[in-house]
Amino acid sequence: MGSCKSPQEDEQKKPRPDCTCKGVIVHGPIIVGAGPSGLAASACLSELGVPSLILERSDCIASLWQHKTYDRLKLHLPKNFCELPYLKFPEDFPKYPTKHQFISYMESYAARFSIRPRFNQAVLGASFEDGLWRVRTHELVYVSRWLIVATGENAEPVIPDIAGLEKFGGRIIHTSSYKSGSDFRNQKVLVMGCGNSGMEVSLDLCRNNAVPHMVVRNTVHVLPREMFGFSTFGIAMGLLKWLPLKLVDKFLLLAANITLGNTDQLGLRRPKTGPTELKNVTGKTPVLDVGALSQIRSGKIKVTEGVKEIMKTGAKFMDGQEEEFDAIILATGYKSNVNSWLKSGEFFTKEGMPKIPFPNGWRGENGLYKVGFTRRGLLGAACDAIKIAQDIAEQWRSVKHQHRNILYDSHKIRVQKS
Repeated sequence: MGSCKSPQEDEQKKPRPDCTCKGVIVHGPIIVGAGPSGLAASACLSELGVPSLILERSDCIASLWQHKTYDRLKLHLPKNFCELPYLKFPEDFPKYPTKHQFISYMESYAARFSIRPRFNQAVLGASFEDGLWRVRTHELVYVSRWLIVATGENAEPVIPDIAGLEKFGGRIIHTSSYKSGSDFRNQKVLVMGCGNSGMEVSLDLCRNNAVPHMVVRNTVHVLPREMFGFSTFGIAMGLLKWLPLKLVDKFLLLAANITLGNTDQLGLRRPKTGPTELKNVTGKTPVLDVGALSQIRSGKIKVTEGVKEIMKTGAKFMDGQEEEFDAIILATGYKSNVNSWLKSGEFFTKEGMPKIPFPNGWRGENGLYKVGFTRRGLLGAACDAIKIAQDIAEQWRSVKHQHRNILYDSHKIRVQKS
């Protein structure tokens, strides 16, 4: 894609911060991650006159979208709920943009705000020392008063511990490596997981004459993507302005039962907690149906119980039944990786999520911020980015005229006011 470039190209275009052999002084916040959240934070800062530096481990912006999504992916929500600050989607884009259209939007966004991340800069560690944040990559140590964590909730694939998985003789992939059902044509495939990815991968497999068996271990809310011609998400957002959350959930479930029928009869039991409340409390997103339910009803997608054990040629299920499979696809989601590199345990839980929930979890202590951890998608990331930029801009205006001496020694970088 257009935003994939070599480190050499990037270095030629990006003004270099002050640096010595010991480190790089960044005159503005360091942002870790060049996904939508990191780009939004950088753009919001730029609009307020604050420079920033994005460090990105991959070779392009929005690497999750560019490298780890399947071909048929579209935005689950209407484009007006997925816009980043200060730039709308093109008017000729459909209501639910495709993967490639969204990537194009991200590239336009980066170009609009002259955002040039430093690519291939995986962060190995970040710590707060002597009043400054030190962010270490394999090449350099970057130093700043502010650190913005923008690596997101979906930084690493979740690989579950399934008994016997290593014994399986066929192909095993995570959905992060899945591209198209054409790679599994005429095969019998075990899909582990029934979230949005599991449902859409199963649907894609069906359309390529594969036979998916989708494993449903837990309860799941399935809602239509649209109700009465309007986005289900948009309806929920509108009702929440006037009605209590539990009442909104009752309405959504009533409408879902009218349009989709009783999903319990398909092996998709609903949780007792409503879809909106469950999303807010646990982050578990309801499935927005784009056609998988009709394939389940027709028998083309088989819904199965939990897997007890994987064998060389297939799987044994909890009910004792055994089936042979050609391949296994792990639709088991993603997780945060913050705690693997951020040496500050006060802001994030052991799962790598903010300890303070939305809408107040965007700011930590000592100039530490996070964006893209709201469990509310791109809309939540945009909200955080605006708040972060405003907060840092106030500090920036108060200190930008202060004269500073940068003193280096063999062990650390010290910043002193003269």
